[in-house]
Order: sequence, then C-alpha cells, then structure tokens
Amino acid sequence: MNKRILTIVALVVIIGAITWRLASNKRILDAQKEMPTDRNIAIPVAVYEVKKQDIENNLIKTGKLIPNKKANIMSTGNGKIEQLYFDIGSQVQRGATLAKLDSRLLQLNLEATKLNYKKAEKDLARFTKLLEGEATTESTFQDVKLNYETTSNQIESIKKQISDNTIKAPISGQIVRKDVELGEFIGAGSVLGYIVDISKLKAKVFVSEKDVYSLKVGNKVTVSTDVYKGLEFDGEISFISSQGDDAHNYEVEVTLNNPSSNPLKAGTYAYVNFNRQSLENVLVIPRSAIVESIQNPYVYVIKDNIAERRDIVIAKDLGEFLEVVSGIAEGEIVITSGQINISNGSKVNPITNN
Repeated sequence: MNKRILTIVALVVIIGAITWRLASNKRILDAQKEMPTDRNIAIPVAVYEVKKQDIENNLIKTGKLIPNKKANIMSTGNGKIEQLYFDIGSQVQRGATLAKLDSRLLQLNLEATKLNYKKAEKDLARFTKLLEGEATTESTFQDVKLNYETTSNQIESIKKQISDNTIKAPISGQIVRKDVELGEFIGAGSVLGYIVDISKLKAKVFVSEKDVYSLKVGNKVTVSTDVYKGLEFDGEISFISSQGDDAHNYEVEVTLNNPSSNPLKAGTYAYVNFNRQSLENVLVIPRSAIVESIQNPYVYVIKDNIAERRDIVIAKDLGEFLEVVSGIAEGEIVITSGQINISNGSKVNPITNN
C-alpha cells in the first residue's frame, strides 16, 4: 500500500516538473518575440540600376489554326434517307451529292400534276380562241388561265421539293463528323454532318492597340508551330478588326496555304511572326527583380539604403529582361537578389550587379 502511494506521489512530482519547465520555456519564447527587431542590421542584396535599352521589336503572337471554311451538311427536305454517299473522312467537292431522301410520293404527285397541266394548257388555248370570237366571257377565260398558271406553279414547287431531297456538299473539304445513318427519317433543317476545308488555314490572334496601327491587310507574315520545329509557313494578314475589346486588343486574322508536304491540322497552336523588325528604346529590368510573378509583379527599390516595395506594370516579356511601363523610373535601383530576406522598410546593403 505504501509503495503504491509513493509511486503516485512520484508521478505527480514528475508531471509537475514537466509542466513547470514547459511554462518556463513558453515565457522565454514569448519574451523573445516581444523583443524589438534590430532594424539597424543591413541585409546584403544584389541590385540593378534601371535603364533603357534598345530592343528588337519583333511582334510575335500565339493563336490557334482554324479551317478556311466550315459548314454543316443540312437537309432542306423531309423524308427517309434512301441513299448515303459519305462517311467520316470522306473528301468531297462543293456540289457533290451526299445523300438522297425517298421522293417516290413526290414523283407520283409530279406525274399527276403534269397531266393536269396538259389539260389546263389545252383549255387555255381553246378558251383563248373562244374569247377572241366573243363566244365566252372574260371572267370564264380568267378562271381557265388561273388554273393553268396554278398547275404550272405546282409543277415547279414539286420539282423544287424533289431537288431538296438531294442533299449536296455546301463546300469542298473533308467530312469530320457524321450524324445520320441510312434509313433514318429527317426533316428540313436536320444536320447530317460537318465539313471543314483546310486547303487554307487561318490563325486568329489579338494585337495590342500600341502595335495594331503598324499593321495592314496584305502584310506578309511567317507562321511556325511546335509540330514542325524550324519550319516556317508563309502567310498574310487577311483581316484587322476595327473594334478592340475592353483591354484594347484587336483581332487580327492571318491566312496561309496548307502545304501537302507538311500538312497542318485545324486546332494546332501557331506562332505568328509579323516580321516587324525595328529597334525600340524601352525601360527594362531583369526578370530576377520580380518578387512574385509576371501576373502580380512588384519589386523592391532602394531609397537611402531602405527597401521600398513598388507595384509595376509589365508591357512585354523579353526573356531575361522585362519591359516596364509603370511603377519605376530610369536611374532607380531595384533589388535582384535577396528579396526573400527583406520586407518594405528593411535596411539593406546594396551590391551592384551591373
């Protein structure tokens, strides 16, 4: 019994000692946190003097290749598909017959209407003579004439319906989608498939207000892709939008021939080089000066050996350098290394990097 009591007492003493030590350590840590930081310690950083540089203003934009033409294969008639002449991947020419609908009832109706037309034609000839001899009234003659014209129009209407039951290719190209099968019933407006023409391709890109005014329809461009490394395709500007979007970017369309030796596909990403070779004197900073990212850029500028945070606006990514249009001025000093150890107001020891 005494041993059990002694054991319990010993455990209580040990737990109490541990609790006291933890509390003591916490007080020491809290005291250290409350101690003022010595801001007189200068943090060494690499720096760069902001200046202007002549850069090659070569305008290159990325876009997606799209077909020169594209169209749905649509029915203008009604009926059951009696014949189907295409499949996925088929190459077709504009005007080629792709499908035919059942037109047997229309044909029978046409034959019957033609018989009525012949009778109406004879009646019109007979009543014309009767009218000339004043053997019939003008009213009766007009009724006969109207019947003749109505029958004639009915024939043309039936012929048009029969013609609509022959579905033809609206453009030349490749069929990339098939939506129907033989024997299906379709109505006017039904889509049977989809054709794309990639004998020529287009690339749509967006160009800033600053650059678009130097472009003209007909200007020659070169187009490259990741698919054919080192290979360039000749193209030209075929359209420049007269209206920009909310960000003052303007749609520019480039057209190029699709060579059979190195064929391209619609949907491929392409790089459009507008071949605008000129030198432009712009304000630049090293990419290493950016603290976060190009999407949310800011830098630290040194004023009297104190780091000052600055939000900036980047106009163009030049690779190792970035063109800046707002936030800093020529001659100011930006930090390019050591930013992780500083914050706004930190004292620094600059080491020139340029």
